[in-house]
Amino acid sequence: MQAQHLAQQQQAQQQQAQQAQQAQQVQQPQAAGGMPTELTADSLAAADKATQQQMLGERLYPSIAQKTPQLAGKITGMLLGMDPAELLLLLQEPAALDEKIDEAVKVLEDYQANQQQQQRA
Repeated sequence: MQAQHLAQQQQAQQQQAQQAQQAQQVQQPQAAGGMPTELTADSLAAADKATQQQMLGERLYPSIAQKTPQLAGKITGMLLGMDPAELLLLLQEPAALDEKIDEAVKVLEDYQANQQQQQRA
């Protein structure tokens, strides 16, 4: 009887250890596809263009969404047209990124106004 109880206790401890390990893995930021969590010029250089865009987009989008949630996807796409090295600098300089976001919003607003004028004509 005591042996069964001891075995159940060990099994419960193992399950708790596994759950703790899984929780820890969830809390650690891991990028999809085995991408490094820290974005550096070296990690960008080592990636192909599609992976670079995904790495950059995953980091740009949350910052853009904080400022302009309704346009975050569109602006992220616009900025991904820039040189990856420039985008890396923007990610390191929040004020510069904010300026680029404002610039992109202005471009979108101008485009929308132009489209409305053309529809009226």
